[in-house]
Amino acid sequence: MNRIALVKGDITKLEVDAIVNAANTGLRGGGGVDGTIHREAGPELLKYNIQHFPQGIDYGDAVITPGFNLPARYIIHTVGPDCRRFKDQKICDELLAKAYYNSLKLAEKKGLKTIAFPNISTGVYGFPKERAAQIAIETVKDFLAGHSGIEKVIFVAFDEENKKIYERILGLKANEI
Repeated sequence: MNRIALVKGDITKLEVDAIVNAANTGLRGGGGVDGTIHREAGPELLKYNIQHFPQGIDYGDAVITPGFNLPARYIIHTVGPDCRRFKDQKICDELLAKAYYNSLKLAEKKGLKTIAFPNISTGVYGFPKERAAQIAIETVKDFLAGHSGIEKVIFVAFDEENKKIYERILGLKANEI
């Protein structure tokens, strides 16, 4: 069974155990996928984050919340690197890999079987899309090779550019959602 899939569309529509939110450090919502997830999950998400994570989280870390109004049971919030802030590409690479790894580790600890990832840090945080996809795919493949709990990891490309990058690297065609 292939444990990696690729889809193009809106991550908030997926019926999976968890979707990953490319969050900011404050966990208060924002633009891009973070803003979409907060809107679709409903106001309970922000209230939950304020109550349970008043200090937010750091780059590369991950926390889990209920999915509230989403089809996904849970949301795993992780903060990828802001490459406008971290000028050293090696640090950005390490923090991005850490964000994917910690999200997978948290899903495994929670006993989740299916998890969907957006393109972390490639929007306003400025991570080069090609490099981000390579790091995401390498990190996920390495994790899955050593862990059997997670049955399916889905990469979700919102736009055509990311879809084509992932299709080329993975050798898969994306399904549309």
